[in-house]
Amino acid sequence: MAMWSLLLWEALLPMAVTGTNIQGQVGGSVLLVAKHPQGFQVRDAIWRSLWPSEELLATFFQNSSQTLYHSRFLGRAQLHKNLSLELRPLESGDSGNFSVLLVDMGGRTQIQTLQLKVYDAVPRPAVQVFIAAAGDSQPPKMCQVFLSCWAPNISDVTYSWRQEGAIGFDLEPHGLLANGQVLSVSLGPRDKSVAYSCIVSNPVSWDLATVTPWESCHREAAPGNASYKDLLLLVVVPISLLLGLVGLLSAWHCGPCSGKKKKDVCADEVTPETENPLV
Repeated sequence: MAMWSLLLWEALLPMAVTGTNIQGQVGGSVLLVAKHPQGFQVRDAIWRSLWPSEELLATFFQNSSQTLYHSRFLGRAQLHKNLSLELRPLESGDSGNFSVLLVDMGGRTQIQTLQLKVYDAVPRPAVQVFIAAAGDSQPPKMCQVFLSCWAPNISDVTYSWRQEGAIGFDLEPHGLLANGQVLSVSLGPRDKSVAYSCIVSNPVSWDLATVTPWESCHREAAPGNASYKDLLLLVVVPISLLLGLVGLLSAWHCGPCSGKKKKDVCADEVTPETENPLV
């Protein structure tokens, strides 16, 4: 009966409304704090989920707490002595709006609203190195590379880059493409050991991957390995010569069989001896 009376007061009486944004990580925990002003001696409290569905989560009446309501947080909600609500372990669908209704000993009420956003933990990103084709304007022994960074199965992330081992190094804005997901850098022989790290982050976690792009710039063929030009010389050219020779031999062989003589000469060459000698 007391619970329904509180719900009726919530609908009829003016209340102070405050808003708080809270962030959590999947698999972790979050504490929804019930704040009340000084001198506000709480007698009753009601925690509810407002969105995406309206559900009763926990109540406190006459010094007794209850969290066994059939909501999506059943078994994952704990009401503390200070009337703050802890949710654990968090799931990806737990994001939403919450409210707590507080009633003091004199019948005054106060409502607080909180917005919870649950994020996935950022996985380790993958970095790929793409080498730009050398142009006439590119200095010799220089290498233009594009570093592409991607975090799989994740959203609400930001990308940033840093050069490892450099103090006060600031990447030029024009070298960043696709909202920071791609980095364009020009490398020279002095940059053989220079490494770049892609940092992927969201409000609750981050991870990084590091590459040394010069290793992909000038990979010379090992001794004994055939290059693309060697393949042309060793395979394609001999086959072409062989096919040409076969064509010449065919033309020379069928040459006598042309014109008027073709019928007689070729007939003599292909007619088998089928007559039997007379006895």
